[in-house]
Amino acid sequence: MLHKIIGWITKHKIYTLVIVGVLVFGGRFAYQSLKSDKVAVSYVLSTVSKGTLITSISGSGQISVINQVDIKAKAGGEVTGVYVKQGQEVKSGTILALVDAGDAQRSVRDAQTSLETAKLELDKILAPTDELTLLQAENSLAQTKESKQKAEDSLKKAYEDGFNTISNAFLALPGVITGLQDLLFSSTLSYSQANLDFYAGAVKSYDDKVLQYRDDAYNTYQTARAAYDKNFQDFKSVTRFSDSNTIENTITQTYNTTRLIAEAVKSANNLAQFYRDKLTEHNIEPNSISATHLSSLNSYTSITNSHLSSLLSIKQTIADSQASIISTARTIQEKELSLAKTKSGAETLDIRAKKIAIQQKEDALAAARQTLADHYVRAPFDGVIAKVNIKKGESLSSGGAVVTLITKQHTAEVSLNEVDAAKIKVGQKVNVTFDAIDGLKISGEVAEIDALGTVSQGVVTYNVKIVLDTQDDRIKLGMSVSATITTAVKQDVVIVPSSAVKTQNGNSYVEMFDQPIQNPSSQGVTSDIPPRQQVVQIGISNDTETEIISGLKEGDQIIIRTVTASAAKPATTQAPSLFGTGGGGNRTFNAGGAGR
Repeated sequence: MLHKIIGWITKHKIYTLVIVGVLVFGGRFAYQSLKSDKVAVSYVLSTVSKGTLITSISGSGQISVINQVDIKAKAGGEVTGVYVKQGQEVKSGTILALVDAGDAQRSVRDAQTSLETAKLELDKILAPTDELTLLQAENSLAQTKESKQKAEDSLKKAYEDGFNTISNAFLALPGVITGLQDLLFSSTLSYSQANLDFYAGAVKSYDDKVLQYRDDAYNTYQTARAAYDKNFQDFKSVTRFSDSNTIENTITQTYNTTRLIAEAVKSANNLAQFYRDKLTEHNIEPNSISATHLSSLNSYTSITNSHLSSLLSIKQTIADSQASIISTARTIQEKELSLAKTKSGAETLDIRAKKIAIQQKEDALAAARQTLADHYVRAPFDGVIAKVNIKKGESLSSGGAVVTLITKQHTAEVSLNEVDAAKIKVGQKVNVTFDAIDGLKISGEVAEIDALGTVSQGVVTYNVKIVLDTQDDRIKLGMSVSATITTAVKQDVVIVPSSAVKTQNGNSYVEMFDQPIQNPSSQGVTSDIPPRQQVVQIGISNDTETEIISGLKEGDQIIIRTVTASAAKPATTQAPSLFGTGGGGNRTFNAGGAGR
């Protein structure tokens, strides 16, 4: 096959040259075409600024009659009286119905009693001090002073007893520490080694744990011996007439020394007992001297425990006496002040406190009376009863509709979806415009929000009633209106165009260059260095602007739009995201509202 091709080329040289030329030219043309399709990216920039950001929600509806509303009960319970009927004209303040007020009336009576009690207490402290009260205060002070003196005497005796306890300890501790030294370091068990080494060597082959017992016995003895030597030296300089701090410190020092000696005795006992136990396990008779050692150690244990108990007891006695002196001293001060107060009569602050208590009781009474008043359902304005919703004897919950009342004043009623309705509050400012009246804009505020929504084709809506601040004769019932409800106003906050904010995986960010672009064109700029992504925390936003809580500051330069174009066709593209592929600058706003 290859020979045939070579042969054909040899016979048809001209055709071959033409074919090669076409291939070369076509390749060059394709290369130039691909090269010309290189993508160009430009960035539209904006400077971060501060300003006022307003968010609002829009809705549409109609003009209705103001206060054509359900008058609702502020208290729940059994309806005990209905005093109006349909079509009846009523004045503002007229009682429409009564909800069982028994508990509320009792609360009023209790509040009245509490107020009267507070007034009597004020009268009592303003009255002159009687002789019996004065005598009781004087006797109480005298008794407390006697208690303090007893505590001081007790402390003095405790220091005496403490010195005696130290002395008794040092009558016994020298024998214990010396006996312990002989037991561990003399060579009564073997002429060639100390007793503690004999114990260890005798059973090491059976259980090398004995080496740990030997080391413990050695170390605890050395620690106890050092503490004993210092303690004994310090004790020599202490007398019965030393100051209380010196005696107390020596008691504590002796207690700690005795604890260390007791621990050393225990370690020696562990070593000797381990020696005997291991030999017995192997049917070997222990050296009889070891039994004598254990007997001596048991005696030392009894001695140290006895002195530990005595030293601890005297330490606690001293601490208790000191605490008692401090406590009684405080009590004496309190009783002295109390006696002086009793003699001088009520102080200004006490009188003021009682008066404040009276004011609080008066406030409580006022609150109870208000609660009682809430059981009386009254007309909030003049009008006509359009409907009576309850009957006597029925149960009514708080917030339940009692009657429907109408007047001639106008209001706008608009419908909002459940998302927008959740952001609306009574008292928010509103601007209302009219489809039929060009140029008429009337301000108002939210007066009422339906507690229950209306469901239609799976969509929940809530009616909102808006009170108009002014009345205009051109306004007719049923006229279509558009209402813009201001939900939030923030001043002097960092604001960026909403198009600059992108979201990915719940994180918000903007794009910016590390170095600001000087004199950027409004049509966009190009850069060889790709922008970085700056994570931000956003606040409120509307259709055009977004609040930045953190991540940017005034004067920062950000990208608000990225435009990509090629020789083939222009296109808008998304720069790579630090949060992953995809995402971007699309923002979604709920229907029915301007800013969210």
